[in-house]
Amino acid sequence: MGTLSYDRVVVEFDDRILTHLQVVIVQKLRRGESFLFSWRNASEVGDGRSSAWLNPAIPLYFKFTGGHTPSLNPDWIAQLTRSANSSQGLIATSEERCLPTGQSSGQSPGHSAGQAPQRSAVQSNGPDAAFRVRSASPLPKSSVAAPD
Repeated sequence: MGTLSYDRVVVEFDDRILTHLQVVIVQKLRRGESFLFSWRNASEVGDGRSSAWLNPAIPLYFKFTGGHTPSLNPDWIAQLTRSANSSQGLIATSEERCLPTGQSSGQSPGHSAGQAPQRSAVQSNGPDAAFRVRSASPLPKSSVAAPD
């Protein structure tokens, strides 16, 4: 489990999703864009969902527990990027819910002109019900380094 630390909040994510989130978040912040980031809370931290407004002026820290960088799934990155660019902001979703490149959320792989689009079971409008963040807690004051 890796962690994302932002403005005295620490959220644990699996290293694989954290790697993909890092790519998308850094893309947005490098362009100077602020955006909303949302995820589902694990039941041990009260269930429900949480959101944070990410701003380039606030330091962000990614910490990974694994010794190697997971391979990147371009389809998952594309889906997370579309989410980050939407009015809902970046919503953490599992890799299993991403659509292959070239497939939109309202089309099945065999969709053609003249046929009614079929809803994909893979895509949804809200946070991924199957994905849960393990914990979210404020950083203890002693963990925040004081400026020199």
